[in-house]
Amino acid sequence: MTAAMPSMDSRVFDADLRAQFEVFLDEHRAALEGCLDGLTEAEARASLVPSRTTLLGLVKHGAFIERVWFDEAVTCRSRAEIGIPMTPDESFVLDDGDTIETVRAAYREACRDSRRAIAHLAIDDVVRGNRRGPLPLRWVFLHMLRELAQHCGHADILREQVLAAR
Repeated sequence: MTAAMPSMDSRVFDADLRAQFEVFLDEHRAALEGCLDGLTEAEARASLVPSRTTLLGLVKHGAFIERVWFDEAVTCRSRAEIGIPMTPDESFVLDDGDTIETVRAAYREACRDSRRAIAHLAIDDVVRGNRRGPLPLRWVFLHMLRELAQHCGHADILREQVLAAR
């Protein structure tokens, strides 16, 4: 059974753009994290495609993109200073210490940090730490929605394969 989507609540229809972005982002964040629900560690790590994409790797990458777009872009700190990989591809790499529990915890922390990092910003404020140059926060919201939607789609397909193999 699918949980009710807050974005479909009539109160969100009339909310300001910033509030709508936040609701949609949080829905997608929850959906990405939820791809790990009820899986074993082996299922979460299952490599079903030629790339490094696994369900656990998708959630680990989710923490990476949160840090890129809501830390690096906002604070102008380098990826090295933040402690994240230099490239998106590297962010999918799982190490021996990565478990469903640790990756979920890191993802939740990254999402909390993201919310805090932009709490003081207005939708049209410009962030200056991205390699593309200065970007309005509204663009960052849209980009994150695109990223999360793509990764949720990947996760749906991988999860379907994992569950079918049971």
